[in-house]
Amino acid sequence: MTFFQYPARSLGIVLAVFTLICGAVAEPSFITLASTTSTQNSGLFDHILPQFKAASGISVRVVAVGTGAALRLARNGDADVLLVHHQPSEEAFVAAGYGVARHAVMYNDFIVVGPAADPAGAGTAETAAGALARIAGHGAPFVSRGDNSGTHKRERALWVEAGVAVAGHSGTWYRETGSGMGAALNTAAAMDAYTLTDRGTWLSFQNKQHLRIIFQGDPKLRNPYGVILVSPQRHAHVKSRQGQRFIDWLLSPNGQAAIASYQINGRQLFHPY
Repeated sequence: MTFFQYPARSLGIVLAVFTLICGAVAEPSFITLASTTSTQNSGLFDHILPQFKAASGISVRVVAVGTGAALRLARNGDADVLLVHHQPSEEAFVAAGYGVARHAVMYNDFIVVGPAADPAGAGTAETAAGALARIAGHGAPFVSRGDNSGTHKRERALWVEAGVAVAGHSGTWYRETGSGMGAALNTAAAMDAYTLTDRGTWLSFQNKQHLRIIFQGDPKLRNPYGVILVSPQRHAHVKSRQGQRFIDWLLSPNGQAAIASYQINGRQLFHPY
């Protein structure tokens, strides 16, 4: 009996198996991760993603932008997984049906860096908002990312707490770059200015010049990161199986150990939950 003489039922089974095999072969071997410039600039992804690929065979292509832009990419279905650091925005993203669930994956903290001489006396403040109030009161140059990133959102909240309406000072002592963290730090170094940065990017930043850590340790500077699978119900093309596998690995003992093991000059950059 030739292939074309198989009964219809048998032929259907053969075709179904063939379809499954072809689907397995053609299944994409990568996912797209929308994340932040802080995680990218810190070098974390260069450390952990090869470990995930070795464990899973899945590559991760990172689009590193500010948190606001990463959220837009994910809302538009241009990413499979979202990893950012502004919890209220992340929770709103899930509540609106764009994400499946938010998982706390790691944290570090924000710090205020500035000129070693600290002309504003920000380093002697008791709170982060107090440090910013002293910078504003002195009219000392401050570089803001100005890009709606998680860092920028935290900075704006601190200015509100400090009682400073920075919009009225834009272009004077308050300078907005509209750029990622590394570029903002380069600008601050060139201007000998203050800025707010995440500790991970600061530790990996090579162009510190006269900048140093001016203020740190306020609980309000804690910087949590969340990971979210983009909803396949909202965007059918989302690689939900591979994306969930990546999330599961990040939250697993192996993934958390990979995050914890990333250091620069003996300093741990991110802490797993």
